[in-house]
Amino acid sequence: MYRQAEPSSITPEKFEFPLSGQLSPDNRWVIMAELIPWSEFEAEYEKNFSPKMGAPAKPFRMALGALIIKEKLGTSDRETVEQIRENPYLQYFLGMPAYSNEAPFEPSMFVHFRQRIGIDLVNQVNEKMVKKARESQSTEEPSQKKKESEEVIKTKNLGKLLADATCTPADIRYPNDLGLLNEARRQTEKILDRLWQSGRNRFGDKPRTYRKKARKDYLKVARKRRPTLRERRVAIDKQLQDLNRNLSSIEKLVNAGVSLINLSQKKYKHLLVLCRNLPSTTMDVFKRNLKN
Repeated sequence: MYRQAEPSSITPEKFEFPLSGQLSPDNRWVIMAELIPWSEFEAEYEKNFSPKMGAPAKPFRMALGALIIKEKLGTSDRETVEQIRENPYLQYFLGMPAYSNEAPFEPSMFVHFRQRIGIDLVNQVNEKMVKKARESQSTEEPSQKKKESEEVIKTKNLGKLLADATCTPADIRYPNDLGLLNEARRQTEKILDRLWQSGRNRFGDKPRTYRKKARKDYLKVARKRRPTLRERRVAIDKQLQDLNRNLSSIEKLVNAGVSLINLSQKKYKHLLVLCRNLPSTTMDVFKRNLKN
């Protein structure tokens, strides 16, 4: 059975807030905030910044706490910021002194948080959390331990509880100059293959791309954990050369009469983005060719 309810006339000002101005100590975020030794890793986090230059960075507790919230809730960067803005428990977890309806930071800050807090630091935090949880259990009253031991004897072993607060996935790929150039080069190779395939009977040999060598040059640096600045610069220069050669080959095919109508809408958008560094006359040729 369903009875239609009357339209609600409650305004946000009259809505009853159940917390009555206090947070519940039994909340999971409050409990987790007590387990994490925030101050012990403040100095390690501070090494990422200059003591005199630049604007003040977000506190370590806010940076690490935001990554933990994102991983635990499984939300995107933007949605995580919205969750923090709406939830006073999450704001307490980040170390904020009072509830605020304003977002504490922009979603783009997650990129900097991931770069500054490495997997080694996260593992250290995990170890401290587990150690602190064990110490809190060892300080229980003897009577409580005796009672629990008696209950354990009467019940069967249900397994072990593993506590883990890992907040940085190992398989996530973060954008960088070399990676973006490699992706742009791969897109131009696909576009070049498609255009030449549509007019292969008229244009003879396929333009050279040297894609295997270009990929080896990219992986040689990308697979290194900490490549030197010179190695990165050389790799970026090589990717730029390969990218410009591919764009020049695409321009020659278009000027020779190959129609861009053979490209999918997605590939054409990629081409427009990649060709922003070419002369405006070339862009006009691309657009005019597509209309024809």
